[in-house]
Amino acid sequence: MPEPRHAVVTGASSGIGAAVATRLLDEGWRVTGISRTPPVAAERMGWIPVDLARPEALRAALAPVTGADAVVHAAGVQRSARLGGLSTADGELMWRVHVAAAEVLVDTLADRIPDGGRVVLVGSRTMTGVPGKSQYAATKAALAALARSWAAELAPRAVTVNVVAPGPTDTPMLRDPGRSATPPVLPPLGRLVRPEEVAGLTSFLLGPDGGAMTGQTLVMCGGASL
Repeated sequence: MPEPRHAVVTGASSGIGAAVATRLLDEGWRVTGISRTPPVAAERMGWIPVDLARPEALRAALAPVTGADAVVHAAGVQRSARLGGLSTADGELMWRVHVAAAEVLVDTLADRIPDGGRVVLVGSRTMTGVPGKSQYAATKAALAALARSWAAELAPRAVTVNVVAPGPTDTPMLRDPGRSATPPVLPPLGRLVRPEEVAGLTSFLLGPDGGAMTGQTLVMCGGASL
């Protein structure tokens, strides 16, 4: 029997990261979760405890990972404020978690991803710009630039790199007091996106039918971008 495919998933303890990790485990993947707190499905996966707000600690923490057929960067944090009230500390926090951690993660594992492997970065529909979320939007927009650049670099090895960009998703982040300045708006479909739906789209990109898609940003927003 062949060895199960191996995925490294950040943010595996909550929200979209937890949904992705659970989906992949149910599909027979071996999963290594990276998060500050133990994943919900900790008994089913390997776990590397890392605070991704300190991306400089990530490279050493990844030393035991010998190979990864897929890398999913789903860890996230949101802080909201309008002009006149922007916090440099909040902006730096989101940049570290969303962008710097992605850089260290993929840079460290790139040579350990086999030909035909997959990388998915979890962005946000907000990346196009939303009042009160300029700093968050900027960090998520940066992921599309990383993905397209890396997709071009890794294409000769048939390694794909894409961004999944959900709209308002029913996760603990939606109820974080740090984003209270911009309460969620219900999309035209009349409900929030479910984390499991984002996990399903991610699973498609990691699966056999996603091998011809690279350098793309896929929006799943319940019609919020209409």
